[in-house]
Amino acid sequence: MTNPPINQNDPEINSPVSSSHTASKRLLSIDALRGFDMLLIAGAGSFIVLLKGKTGISAIDSLAGQFSHPAWNGFSFYDFIFPLFLFIAGVSLTFSLNKGRALGMSKKTLYRKTFTRMLVLILLGILFKNSPVPFFEPSQIRFGSVLGRIGIATFVATLIYLNFDFYKRLGAAILILLLYYAALFLIPVPGYGAGDLSFEGNLVGWFDRTFLPGILKQEIFDELGLLTQISALCLTIFGTLAGEILGKAWLDIKKIKYLAVAGVIGVVLGLIWDLHFPINKHLWSSSFIMLTSGLSFLTLLLFYVVIDVWKIRKWAFVFQVIGLNSLTIYFAYSFIDFRFTSQKLFAGLYAPLGEEWHPVFQAFGALLLVWLFLYILYRLKIFVKV
Repeated sequence: MTNPPINQNDPEINSPVSSSHTASKRLLSIDALRGFDMLLIAGAGSFIVLLKGKTGISAIDSLAGQFSHPAWNGFSFYDFIFPLFLFIAGVSLTFSLNKGRALGMSKKTLYRKTFTRMLVLILLGILFKNSPVPFFEPSQIRFGSVLGRIGIATFVATLIYLNFDFYKRLGAAILILLLYYAALFLIPVPGYGAGDLSFEGNLVGWFDRTFLPGILKQEIFDELGLLTQISALCLTIFGTLAGEILGKAWLDIKKIKYLAVAGVIGVVLGLIWDLHFPINKHLWSSSFIMLTSGLSFLTLLLFYVVIDVWKIRKWAFVFQVIGLNSLTIYFAYSFIDFRFTSQKLFAGLYAPLGEEWHPVFQAFGALLLVWLFLYILYRLKIFVKV
């Protein structure tokens, strides 16, 4: 069963969730949440880590400890940041595709646009991970990337969204996670056998060592490789479910209920699954996907309620400016040395403080500069998108 053409302004939607009208207004909560996530990716996380052990406040030290990845199994807040972005990509995708269909675009046109976007993001991801790119030594290029993962996930999610209804998309995501679970436990790895989830013996690492060209992040393993893409794209599929819920012209309380239930179920299933298939960000294990999907539903719910239901919006402007130019901030922090500029501009202000505080204020100044840069683009209405 395919979804019928959707008009964002008024017509009926034939959906297994409900037949209702879609909301026409832009949800500021989505932009703000994307900006919040990108800020953590781009530099806020590093700033918090630099505060560890300097303030004497145990809560800050504990928070700073959450900004590092576990060596293998386990979970920290830092593990949640990229999955949240994949989820948000799915939320935004529903509104983008619905708008395209409302404008009369065919499925073929939407496929082509999303496919082209995927290719561009893959290329940008290779540039970002390898700059300067060793063009004449392809064996030294790392092909796995964050941007490539986003591009692939959104393309596959587009195919699924335009051809399957709400419950079939949900079923597809669950089936993918079950098959991924079965594959890692049942397919034998040469020299290790089946069901070995260690760093050296897991199926993911063997598959990438065998079939992924170029270099891997950790020589024998790359969490942004081929097999982990399969489970990771489920986050974007789950995001399309959240986007469809938000797109309904339901009462807010009904949207809140659906998002809350989905979030709690995701977290509970992830924790239960962890008992046999450990939560592992490196493997993008099925339990990890369910846990982070549930947390993503709940985080989206929080932003939606505060910003779009309660209309408490002034605080969100800081994140909105970033969210509207997420690709810009991602590349800006890599190719522009904001910390160097921060040191040049502000070092005289924090020079009297102890030297251990200098990196903290330098990082804060860099965050301020990058936000001002994005604010100028916002005022000029320049939004870099692919």
